[in-house]
Formats: sequence, structure tokens, C-alpha cells
Amino acid sequence: MYALVFPGQGAQKIGMGRELFEAFPSSKAVFQEADDALSSHLTQLIFEGEESELTLTRNSQPAIMTVSVAALRALTDELGAELNPSCLAGHSLGEYTALAASGVLSFWDAVRLVRSRGEFMQEAVPEGVGAMAAIIGLDSDGVRKLCESVAPDGEISPANFNSPGQVVISGQTEYIDKAIAGAKTFGARKAVKLSVSAPFHSKFMKPAAEKLRSEFEKISWNPAKYDIIANVNAQPVKTPDEIRDSLYRQTFSPVLWEDSVLYMADILGIDTYYELGPGEVLSGLIKRCKKGMNIKAGGTPQTLEAIRECLH
Repeated sequence: MYALVFPGQGAQKIGMGRELFEAFPSSKAVFQEADDALSSHLTQLIFEGEESELTLTRNSQPAIMTVSVAALRALTDELGAELNPSCLAGHSLGEYTALAASGVLSFWDAVRLVRSRGEFMQEAVPEGVGAMAAIIGLDSDGVRKLCESVAPDGEISPANFNSPGQVVISGQTEYIDKAIAGAKTFGARKAVKLSVSAPFHSKFMKPAAEKLRSEFEKISWNPAKYDIIANVNAQPVKTPDEIRDSLYRQTFSPVLWEDSVLYMADILGIDTYYELGPGEVLSGLIKRCKKGMNIKAGGTPQTLEAIRECLH
């Protein structure tokens, strides 16, 4: 039994997906569709742009989704893989990619939606006011206590429960800085400020969530072909109403990635994971969440061919 998983923001880098673009007509068509849907030169930015421009939330979100869907199309349309996953999952932005992969949203609608999502999230908090940091070597309860000690009124909170000993916190910059300074006294090995421009998955994203909910009403939603394991509760969602509600809450709630992996492994019995898109971030997290899993990342013609061979 296997799951398809899709990376989130932070996986981006200049040149990602170029080999797919050059090798597979169906992948090239995905890039072209993204450019048309956004009325922009996203492909040129991905292949030849400045790292600082690609990292902007409004650009990185549609860019990562585009490369992930290009990999999926290459695997199915060009390499002939017949997919029958037990479920799909994605990390934050990657959950939207999973929806496109499961037929809930067309790619055209999905890439436009995540462009809006990126813009709404950036607009929710003035630049510099919010921040995020990774707390390494401290368990979930320890991270919660750290946040409560430096910010008793909820100015910061856990945002991503990525794997045992890796939790990301999010909120107001001054309190993030205090948490970083005090993390070792709570038992953390280290604390690292992340290169992001807003406090994602915190209460400060509620204005973005409200705007997103309005955007949801403008597009068509279909039942999912495969269960999606939702970030917000690490449980499967399938109907459009369930999916929209989970996406709305995901915007300002923690990403429960570790719990999602454990649900897939322990409850669904999944022992194999194929990560489609740029990088291998989720592959690394899955290894730390659950020992003994079979994991392959596919973002190039060579790695996708290796996945295809496993599926046959």
C-alpha cells in the first residue's frame, strides 16, 4: 500500500522542474497552463529568475505546485504508471496539490487559488511583524510550554509538527526572538529562525482564511478520487464540504504532519510513500516520523522512472 505526498513552501529553488519540462510534453504543458492561468511568466521565473523573487509567497506556492503536478503528469501520461494510491497528503501548500492530483480541483483553478492564498497570507501581517522558527530537539509538549512561557497571550504558537524533535513555531517577531533565545533552557538542541515573510499557520492568518473562503465559492469542487489526509486533524477528507472546511482551518492552524504520517502508517497500513515535486523534504520527515518505511522522491525523469518501476 502506498501514498502520494506533495511538498510545501520551502522546497523551491531556481531551475526546479527544468528536466521535466525538457523531457516530457505533458510536463511542459503543465508549465504553460500555469503561465496562462496566472497571466504571468512563472516558468521563466522558476528556471531563470532570482531566488529572492521565487521565494516570495505569492510565487513560491504556485511554482512548487506546478513542478509537483508536472511530475505527476510525467509519471502517468508519459511513463504509463497506473496509480492507485491508498491516499494522498501534502504539507501545507502541498495539500492543495493533493487536491489537484485527486481531481477535486482542476489544475487551472488550483494554481490560481494558491497564488491568491500566497497573496492573502502575505497581506495578513505587515512584513517584519511576523516570523517563524524551527525548534530542534524538543518534544511537542516542550515547545508548547516554551511558547506559553514567553507569550502567555498567544502571540506565538506551534505551527508545524513536522517530526519527532522538529516543531516550527509562528507568530509575532519579538516573541519568536524571545523563544529562540530561551529555547535551550527548555531542553531544545537549537532554534533557527526561518526565511519566511509571514507567520503562517498562526491566529494572525485568520484574515487570509476569510478571504480564501470567499475564493472557494468562485470555483468548482469535485469529490476526491482518493482520500486526502488533512493537515488540520490528520484525518481523511473526501467530500467538497469537508475539504473546504479543512483548508479554511488549515490556514491558521498547525500542520499535523507527524500525526498524518502515523495515521497513514499505523491506521491505514501504508508502508510506501512517493514524494512528487521538488526536493526531498517530506521524505526526510517521514523517515523520522516512522522507521522502516519505503520512500522515494520523484522530481526528475530518472527518479520518476524509478518510481514507475516500483509501481509495476
